[in-house]
Amino acid sequence: MAIVDVTVIPIGTKTPSVSSYVADIQRILREYEKEGKIQFQLTPMNTLIEGELPVLFEVIQAIHEAPFNAGIYRVATNIRIDDRRDVKRKMHEKVDRINQLLE
Repeated sequence: MAIVDVTVIPIGTKTPSVSSYVADIQRILREYEKEGKIQFQLTPMNTLIEGELPVLFEVIQAIHEAPFNAGIYRVATNIRIDDRRDVKRKMHEKVDRINQLLE
């Protein structure tokens, strides 16, 4: 199980707001989640997605294409992958562990 940190940046939008593009991406992620392929978490600056690495690459391609499908001509996508193979941990378990250490 891997976790990716993804930021999709549409370039050349009509206004500084990109919330409609973010919403389009979240709709795509909801479909993948409904199919049981991923879990995801929206943050104010990015989206975290967990799942099997081949599926994550498929998801990343789908969300990278979303702004193009909305009429944008240039998109920059930043990806960071955490792929630990000696143990299987979910996103919330990593956060829970830190919170335990803080207590």
